[in-house]
Amino acid sequence: MSKNAKIAAGGVAVGLILLIWLPWWVAFLIIVGVPAAAYLALDPSQRRRLRRVTRKELGR
Repeated sequence: MSKNAKIAAGGVAVGLILLIWLPWWVAFLIIVGVPAAAYLALDPSQRRRLRRVTRKELGR
């Protein structure tokens, strides 16, 4: 299993645990908010670079 597949599987598992443990709207805020906060924490040049590369090249 590739590194990205392991990360995706872990994310799904954490999401399911959050949905069971917390109200659905809190789990939704966490699932959506963490990637959004990580994106907003990038420098403008890093955001441009991230938008420029394709999804396949993100793992390089």
